[in-house]
Amino acid sequence: MNLIKLDTKEEINSFLSSREHSPFLESFEWGELQEEYGYDIFRYGIKENEKIVGVATLIKKSLALNLNYFYIPRGPVISNQSIFDFFINEIKTIANKEKCIFLRIEPEFKIEFSKYKIVQSLDIQPSKTLVMNLTKTENQLLEIMHQKTRYNIKLAEKRGVNIYEANINNFEKFWELAEKTSNRDNFRLHNKEYYRKMLLKVNNVKYFKKDELIIKLFFSEYNNKNISANIVSFFGDTVTYLHGASDNQYREVMAPYALQWHVIKLAKSLGYKYYDFYGIDENKWPGVTRFKSGFGGEELNYEGTFDLILNKNYYNIYRILRKIRRRL
Repeated sequence: MNLIKLDTKEEINSFLSSREHSPFLESFEWGELQEEYGYDIFRYGIKENEKIVGVATLIKKSLALNLNYFYIPRGPVISNQSIFDFFINEIKTIANKEKCIFLRIEPEFKIEFSKYKIVQSLDIQPSKTLVMNLTKTENQLLEIMHQKTRYNIKLAEKRGVNIYEANINNFEKFWELAEKTSNRDNFRLHNKEYYRKMLLKVNNVKYFKKDELIIKLFFSEYNNKNISANIVSFFGDTVTYLHGASDNQYREVMAPYALQWHVIKLAKSLGYKYYDFYGIDENKWPGVTRFKSGFGGEELNYEGTFDLILNKNYYNIYRILRKIRRRL
C-alpha cells in the first residue's frame, strides 16, 4: 500500500460517491469550503494495486501553545483495520510536522482500541440518524410514515403551501428564519457567514451529478410569505437534510412537512438512493427527533467521534484546559 496526495476532485469524489451512504463531508468541495473558512486542508488516499482503497480529508485546527490537531469528518473513509493501521502509521509523520497532537476521527467501522491510545470524544457529527430508502415507490414511502405525518403533508398541500428552490439572493430570508428558529427552540446556530459561504460555494449549479457535491436551498411559501426553509446536500447515493428553519407564524399550515416531502420526492426522481435526516436524539432534540421520526426510515448508527492521541503529554494539557474553559 502507498499513501498518496490527492489533488483532483475526480480522484476523491469518484471513490466516495461509489460508497453506500456517500460521505459528503469528505468530498473535494467540502474541503474547499473549509479552506474558505480559513483552515488548512490535507487530502490523502491509500492505494493498493493501483486502486484507491481509502480516502481522508484532514482539516487542521488550532489549539493553544501553537499546537494543532487534525479533524477528519466522517472519516477516514476506510473499511477495514489493516488499511486503517497503514494510514495511521503513515500520517503520524505528517501530523508531527504540522504540530498536531491528536487526530479527531469518525471512522466507519469499529477500531481495535488496543492498538492505539484512543479517547471517545463528544460527537461532532451526529452518531445516530434516520435514513429513508428511496428505491421504494412514493406510495410505499407514504405508508411507512406516521399517520399524523401523512395527514400534515396533505393538510399543507390542501392549504396551498408552495415549495420553490432558491439561491444566494434569498439568503437573508433564510437567515431571518434561522434566527427565529434558534430563539424559539434554543438551537445554537453557526455564524451567518458559515451558511452564506456554504450556499455561495456549492449552490450555483443547475445540474445534479452524483460525483459532485451540490447544496440547495428550498423555501415553503404561504400567503406570499416564506415560512420555512431547508438546506440540503446532494452527493453520491445520498441526499442529506442539513439545516431547517421555520417561522412562528402560520405553523398551523404544516409547511415544514410539505417542504420535506417535496425534497424527498425530488431526490427520488433524480435517482438518489437514500434520504438522510441527519441526526436524531430524543434527549437533546426531542421535538426535531419526533418530526424526523414521523417520516419513517431506518435508524443508522455510526461509531462516534474519537481522539487518536499522538502526544500524550500535550493531549493531557489540552483536556485540562478544555475542562477549565467549560467551567468559566
